[in-house]
This record gives sequence, structure tokens and C-alpha cells, in this order.
Amino acid sequence: MIPKVTQETITLADGRTITIETGKLAKQADGSVVVRMGNSMLLATAVSARTSNPGVDFLPLTVDYREKFAAAGRFPGGFFKREARPSDAEVLTMRLVDRVLRPLFPDDYHAETQIMIQLMSHDDEVMPDALAGLAASAALAVSDIPFYNLISEVRVGRVDGQFIINPSKQQLEVSEIDMMIGASKDSVCMVEGEMKEISEKEMVEAIKFAHEAIKVQIEAQERMRAAIGSPAYREYEGEKEDETIYKKVRAAAYDKYYAIAQEASSKQERGEKFGAVKEEVVALFSEEELAENGDLVSKYLYKCQKEAVRNVILDLGIRLDGRKTTEIRPIWSEVDYLPSAHGSAIFTRGETQALATVTLGTSREANVIDLPSEQGEERFYLHYNFPPFSTGEAKPLRGTSRREVGHGNLAQRALKNMIPADCPYTVRIVSEVLESNGSSSMATVCSGTLALLDSGVQMIKPVSGIAMGLITDGDRFAVLSDILGDEDHLGDMDFKVTGTADGITACQMDIKIDGLRYDIMEQALAQAKDGRLHILGKLNETLATPRPEVKPHAPKIITRVIPGNYIGALIGPGGKVIQELQKASGTTIVINEVDEQGIVEILGTSPDGIAMVLAKIDSIIFKPEIGETYEVRVIKMLDFGAVVEYTQAPGNEVLLHVSELAWERTEKPSDVVNMGDVFQVKYLGIDPKTRKEKVSRKQLLPRPPRDDKRPEGGPRKPFPPRGDAKENQEG
Repeated sequence: MIPKVTQETITLADGRTITIETGKLAKQADGSVVVRMGNSMLLATAVSARTSNPGVDFLPLTVDYREKFAAAGRFPGGFFKREARPSDAEVLTMRLVDRVLRPLFPDDYHAETQIMIQLMSHDDEVMPDALAGLAASAALAVSDIPFYNLISEVRVGRVDGQFIINPSKQQLEVSEIDMMIGASKDSVCMVEGEMKEISEKEMVEAIKFAHEAIKVQIEAQERMRAAIGSPAYREYEGEKEDETIYKKVRAAAYDKYYAIAQEASSKQERGEKFGAVKEEVVALFSEEELAENGDLVSKYLYKCQKEAVRNVILDLGIRLDGRKTTEIRPIWSEVDYLPSAHGSAIFTRGETQALATVTLGTSREANVIDLPSEQGEERFYLHYNFPPFSTGEAKPLRGTSRREVGHGNLAQRALKNMIPADCPYTVRIVSEVLESNGSSSMATVCSGTLALLDSGVQMIKPVSGIAMGLITDGDRFAVLSDILGDEDHLGDMDFKVTGTADGITACQMDIKIDGLRYDIMEQALAQAKDGRLHILGKLNETLATPRPEVKPHAPKIITRVIPGNYIGALIGPGGKVIQELQKASGTTIVINEVDEQGIVEILGTSPDGIAMVLAKIDSIIFKPEIGETYEVRVIKMLDFGAVVEYTQAPGNEVLLHVSELAWERTEKPSDVVNMGDVFQVKYLGIDPKTRKEKVSRKQLLPRPPRDDKRPEGGPRKPFPPRGDAKENQEG
């Protein structure tokens, strides 16, 4: 018997519906729901341990999102026909959900918690990542896990000036905005997306529009929770506290931390001073006290340090490195640093440094996307690497982290719309973060811009980026431009904004507090614009416009379009023609068939090699026109004519029959022409008898006067009798 199912429906402004149901699937999970929109269905489950692991002082939350190929009726690609490690797109969806949920769990809840979201059925008209946050929160809503502040996420687009919630893929292709917004009923928690140079005001309008839709989705979750009986939240053991120890630590450490925070020191110097204070305070406790409550001492030290740093900023307007709240750190940059790269740049801002390289290639180097929800390829992509030495640490390398995927995606979205549509290259940027103390992703945007300009890619406009922070105690607040790593860690907001001189191209915002007023958001955006333009000015001082051409050692790419029926001739039997041509010319040739036409990409560093390929293409697709005159060269002598090739299309041959060499009777072709002779012929089209192309030399020569060799007034020479020529001769 099918169990009882509880269902709620959300109706969007355009009439589309989203349903949430619980009670049918995965009932051993603490909470499970199925979210459906059109034919797209996501199963979300939530499970949390009943006890916390000893010594854990954080929330061990795992958010996992996977797309099943069966959901789209497809087989996984590759040799092993099984879903394996998550794709970058799946990792990005995990991050979108995690960043909203994590700060809203109780601060003292440390039980291992796992949220799993699976795409079980796919609809081409529905983008499932926009439903993942709703599904995760709904699974928590029907459980007893102590998650008190429900959330949801929506995608917002703008087409023809109208905002749209959860637009389809087709709508998104023409949208000026592609933003994901996550929020609770009271405040926005997360924003991430790309835009086509919109203003700060337009961005705030889009966020407000999305927030109203999110409130409706949260109300549906609340109704569902009530419909299943509003399960009581489980009790859990909170963090251990000791007021006596806290007072002792605060009395010994707070003033010292406050003084250090005013000293305008470097990251390393500041870390050493903070470490010295910690050692002094720990020395005040006996070994027995530390064995029993050493974790509390460390916890209270961190609490005092955080409070002291925040209060210095709020009380004095002074930051850890001595800057004012709106001040940007010193910047220097350099291009063409790496002699062998197609484009390279170093960007350094304070103690953050990124080295970017650009590599140019053909469509063969495009990044292939093969997911149940999306298939295609990227001709522009960016990879971000964050090695441990960039923060002075030694850590094992365990593959690309989720953070690296997320930061690289943000920088890629910041730059992608500034790559011209007619750029013939596949472009790959790699950012190597060499130093990090605040916003290496924004340094990646800046170094990526300079590397693109240096490579000769005709970038539409340069892009810069800045990270904003927030410190607030509820009554007072300070918005910080160009935040340090410590200000990110100890602060209440990380708001990254990228753009050109004319508007915003991408953003990413994470809020660590329960409420962010819109007036604070508007101030942060206005302050970010000033900082962004300041950084853009520094980039322009280094290199303001793209180099007119790619570097001499970088490949040049020429694109030719040929009729589809000539593709086979260019490739040749078994690829013989194209392989020999690539070897002889030193180029790479890629042919793609689009709309019954061949798009030929020729990539090479030698102009002569590229010219050789173009000449071969011209030869293959050369098609003479009836009545036109062409220059030819004799390349072979036969008994019945000469084989000639068009000089403008070498290799394109045609037979010049002996009867078309001259008006006079010609016994042998060698009586008129010789090997290597160059002369003009007239193209006569297809001979109806032989069905072959026909050219004539004699048609371009003056016709001799008629001479029938008969006496004046005498009889004409009789015509030969009809019949076979051989029989006539024998007769």
C-alpha cells in the first residue's frame, strides 16, 4: 500500500508550479522530500547524528548534489558506465546550498549532518540547480533536526526588462542577469551570479524581487511542516561553557589583542604577536586545568581576539593593517612575465598575488560539458589553483578543492561576457595564487584581465574586482573595502563584486549573520564601485587595451567556411589529405560541420604554413564559371590531349583535348604545347557527351579565314558517307 503523502504547491507568477511532497520515499532518513517542477524531480534527504563527536567545535555539515544520467535517459560517458566523481557544475550547486544553510544552524550544534540532493528526473525546460536549496531546506523542515530558520533559493533573470523567477535555459540565453539568491524570510544570505554590466541599483532590485519569491517558498515549507504535525526539534548537548575561565582569559588577553589590532602590522607580524598573547594566557593555567579545559581556553582566546579586532574597527575606524575602511591596499602589476606563454600577467594587491596565463587553441581544446542537465562546450574557461604555500602552510595535495572550483567559476563568469563573440580561439586562463591574504579570486579577475590583454585577445572592456566586508554589532556597522583574510574570517560578510567601468559583470556574497539590511547592501555596492574603478585605473596604467596581434610564438588562427560537400575532399581517404597538409604546413587543422557547411580552423605560428593551407582549400573548392578565362599550366602530356591545372588552384586538373588546342588540325598535342607551358583557356562547362569538364585554348585564338581548297565556282567536296569511320576507311 502506498503510504500517505503530504504535498504542497507553489505557484509562480507566470503560472508554473513547484510541488513539494514527503512521506513516500526514503523514510529512514531524518527528513526527505521530492521537489518537482515540470518533469524535473529532485529527491533531497537530511540525516544528522544524535550526538556530537568529542572535541568537535564546528558543524561537520556535508552537502552533496548529484545528477543521475538515467534522469535524462542517457548513459554516462567514458569507459566506466557509472556516475563517478562530481562534476564542477555539481560541486558549484553543492556550494550554493551549503553557503546558505551553514550559517543558519545553531552556533553550538556540532553533530555530523549530511544533506543529499539527487536529480532523479530531468526536464529540458527546468534548470534543477535553482530547486536544490528549496529541496534541502524542505528536507530539514520535515525532520527533527534543529534548523529553525528555513530558507530557499531561486534563480532570477531579466528578459526585455522584466524579472523572471527560475527562467528556462532558453530564457537565460537572452537574459541580462543570471543570479542565484538564497535567503531566509528575514534576510538575504547568499548571492552569486553574472550580469551584463548592470548598475548597482538594478542588482538590488533583482535581489529584492527574488527575496519576495523566496518568502512564498518558505511559507509552503512551513505549511508542510505543520501538515505532518510540526515534529518537535531534537534536544542536543550544546557547547561546554565556564564563566570563570572566560573572565580570566578576557582579563588577560582582551586589552592586549585590542592594542595589537591598532598597530598596523603585516599578516605574519600580527600572527606572531597574537600567538605570543596566547602563550602568555595559556601559561596562567596549570597542566591539570589545560588537560581538562584547554579547549575552552582556546575558544575564549579566539572569542576575545575576534571581539577586540571588531571593536577597533567600530570604535576607531582603524583596520588591522592601518587602513581606513574605504582604502585599497597598494597595487602593482606586470604583463608578459612568462616568455613562452601566449599571455601572462602578475597582479599583486597588498599580500595577495596571482599569476595568470592565457593559452590559445582551436575548438578541439574546448571544455566539453556532459551532464544529464546540460551538454555542450565552453570556448572560454578559467582554472584557479590555490596551493598551500600561498598562505605559508604545508598541506597534502588532494586534488582540486570545492573552494578552487567555486573561486575559478566566479572569475570565469566575471570575464566571459567581455570575450568578443567572434573570437576565433578557444581561450584557457589559469590563475596560480602565489600569496593570499584576502580575496585571491578578485586578484584572479585582475590578473586574468591583464593576461587576456597581453595575449592579443580583443577583449571588449577590462574587468576588475574587489571584495567587501562588514563588521556590525547590531547598532553600529562598518563596510570595509578590499578585505584582508582576517577581516573575512572575523567579519560578518564577504561580498565580491566585479565589473567594467560601465557596470557589474559578476558577484558573490555570503552573509554570516541573521540579517543584512538593504541600506547596508546598497552602501557596500556603492563603496565597491569606487574601489573597483580605482583598481581598474591601476590595471589601465599597466596595459589599457589589447595588443593588436597575438605574440609571434602564439598560434594564429584563421577560419574559413567551405561548402559541406567539400569536407570529404579536404580530409581525404582515411584523413590522408589533411594529415599530409598539417605535416607539410606545420599547422593544426580542425573541421566542424555546422548547418551543412564546413568551418575550417587553421592554427599555426608560421604565416607561410597558414598560407599553404589556405591555398590548398582554395584549390579544393575552386569552381570555374562557364565562359570565364583562366590561366593554366601543362602538367601531363597524353596522346589525345594535355592535362592542365589552374594556376590559381594548384592540384585542380582538367583535360584540354587535342581538338581544343588550335583551330588547325592537330595530330599531336606536342605540336602545339609542351610540359610546363602556361597559357589561357576558356571554361566551357560540362561536355554533354563525355559528362566531363571541358576547356578550350582555341576559343581564345583568332579563327583563321575559311579555306575549302576548291576552284572558284567549282563543286564542293562531298561529305564522307555515313557509318563507322573504320568501315569507311576500309571501303
